[in-house]
Amino acid sequence: MSILGKITRRTFVIGSAAITSGVLFGVYKYKQPYPNPLEKNLAQGETALTPYVLINANGVTIIAPRAEMGQGVKTTLAALVAEELDIDVQNVRIEHGVPSNAYYNAAVLEEGVPFPPQDTSSTAQMARDFMHVPAKFFGVQVTGGSSSTVDAFEKMRMAGATAREALLLAASAKLNVAKNTLSTDNGEVISKDGQRIAYTELASLAASVELPDDVKLKPKSEWKQLGRPIPRVDMVEKCTGTATFGIDVLQKDMLYATIKVNPHLGAKCHAFDANNAANMKGVKAILPLADVGAAVVATNTWYAFKAAEKIDFDWARTEYAQSTDELFESAIAAFNEEQQDSQNRDDGDVDAVIGAAGDATIHREYRAPLLAHATMEPMNATAIMKDGQLDVWVGTQMPTYALSEAARVSGIEAQNIRIHTTYLGGGFGRRLEMDFIVYAVMVAKQLEGTPVKVTWSREEDMTHDSYRPFAVARFKGVTQGKNISALDVKVSSPSVMESQMGRLGVSLPGPDSTIVQALWDQAYTIENYRVTGYRVPMGIPVSSWRSVGASQNGFFNESMIDELAIEASADPIEMRLGLITHQPTRNVLEAVANMANWGRDVAENHGLGVALVTSFGVPVAEIVEVVNTPRGIKILNVYVAADLGIAIDSRNIDAQLISAVNFGLAGAMMGEITLLDGKVQQTNFHNYDAIRMHQAPVIHTKILENGERIRGIGEPGTPPAAPALANAIFAATGLRMREMPFNKHIQFV
Repeated sequence: MSILGKITRRTFVIGSAAITSGVLFGVYKYKQPYPNPLEKNLAQGETALTPYVLINANGVTIIAPRAEMGQGVKTTLAALVAEELDIDVQNVRIEHGVPSNAYYNAAVLEEGVPFPPQDTSSTAQMARDFMHVPAKFFGVQVTGGSSSTVDAFEKMRMAGATAREALLLAASAKLNVAKNTLSTDNGEVISKDGQRIAYTELASLAASVELPDDVKLKPKSEWKQLGRPIPRVDMVEKCTGTATFGIDVLQKDMLYATIKVNPHLGAKCHAFDANNAANMKGVKAILPLADVGAAVVATNTWYAFKAAEKIDFDWARTEYAQSTDELFESAIAAFNEEQQDSQNRDDGDVDAVIGAAGDATIHREYRAPLLAHATMEPMNATAIMKDGQLDVWVGTQMPTYALSEAARVSGIEAQNIRIHTTYLGGGFGRRLEMDFIVYAVMVAKQLEGTPVKVTWSREEDMTHDSYRPFAVARFKGVTQGKNISALDVKVSSPSVMESQMGRLGVSLPGPDSTIVQALWDQAYTIENYRVTGYRVPMGIPVSSWRSVGASQNGFFNESMIDELAIEASADPIEMRLGLITHQPTRNVLEAVANMANWGRDVAENHGLGVALVTSFGVPVAEIVEVVNTPRGIKILNVYVAADLGIAIDSRNIDAQLISAVNFGLAGAMMGEITLLDGKVQQTNFHNYDAIRMHQAPVIHTKILENGERIRGIGEPGTPPAAPALANAIFAATGLRMREMPFNKHIQFV
């Protein structure tokens, strides 16, 4: 049943204390699988249906239960509710809310269905709807996969519409006038004679009204806030330094700690000698972390960092590949029948066409390295265990899993644990992990009664990440005229899902869609087309990195398409357009071509490169313009067009696209994690560089709204950046980049 379906009869039973303690309004009681997590905090006589909207004497509070890590989700989700509630989003209080399965993300698993996003058939949609079942069953409260707005678009608007309807009915009863004579505006109900009643005055009465069965959402034509630039609600506090990230948390009598764990990732610590560290300035304690390392507790973080350097460890070693060369050898070895993971696309007769082409077949191999998340805020968490209760302050993308892990490690029941989700200083998938939370709880457990902030050093953070997986892609292509007649794609990579979910104790059956993400599901129609994924056995820990499998696969696929266009003496955009029948995707590619004035005369040593990648259902086309200077490649401009179906906030979409482009360029230009002797070699930004301000291009964006449904934008701007840059470098220099990072082969200025 659609979220817009029938709203069942509901009753709020509210006492006189309602206005001081709060009244909750929410979506509606449709097959609610979990109890409202806020009911236990309501005063006697109060009733809460769902946990999205609270009205009390202090005004309106909106629960936006997704992690704000710079992507603007706090503003967007609150605006969905505020629009329907007829209140300015700037005039409400917004909270993340407590961890709860009631806040499960129903949209996050849709990406795993075996249907490309261009397939809008009833069968495909049925499969996507079915993925809501395990999401609901597991209660996956997660921020990731560009799914937050998609998941919230209807249900959080319905929360606002339901609350507004209750307030109108309450005012109708209070004034003894027909409801259709009343209107709402900016947190007030307005009568025909101009009388204005604040929502706060109506909350208690609104809790007892009987709602009709057909609460309606506003049509897009009546939106006042959505569909236009919305000022970020978190901008002032972030610009003034008053925003509280995890690393900013302060508690009375707090101590500070850091950790040292085995640099051979996943291996144990046989023993450690802390004699040289124990008596250093500020050191309060040196504690074991199970059998993986130690924590240093001190009076400030710097003292803890310095003391940790003086501990001698006897580390065990791992069995995974000990060098980068061995990693890629394992990827190449995985190209065999036994390690085949998926074959989502097998159109026509690829083998026959390639066999007939013989030596005319074009063979290419591409590689992508491990990458770190490298968030600007290092991993941290603050915890206190006292009187049988545990409080944890942390920036996390998965608060329900944080709660369960805290319970497992502490031995305290979940109902006695409070997870306080703070702002995240970058996530990109890193804060889907639990390790930094687990270690903080371990320390707090040994310091019962004392709050302790555990902060990782940048070095510990960089060398103990769960990395974007390395990957190798092999292509065979055949052109006919100025078209592609056959394309055989093989990609080998470790499984993100096997590694990441395995650390959470979850075993997922079947193939991992992320291995072939942004390969099989592109909008290209090639008569003979096969995509096969191969799973490298688990070794070094890997996880989701911004855009997941699309980050490397977009580079592979769009580089190969470009190479085939060059071989066929075809214009790269014209060839792509000839392969695309999906009109919204065609529109995106045509839009970016117009933005960059594709086909214009290009100055000497200049080059334009194009790439088109659909990820998370969003087609994004990018054109990169570079100039080859005597000192190296300078990126001048990037043109970006994207189609989200419905654009909620154009200003934030622009920001997300710009961020994603720079993120993707940085990874392509200089991002690489390498192994030597089983240990990560990169320790900080001096040898794991990021794009600098002087290297950042001018980025031009265009937002289209032709897609079949609303989509998210946090990740889709990243995948086209690398191949568009590679193709631009070829156009300017004749050098073809088939391996990231590109600075192995060319300089950037």
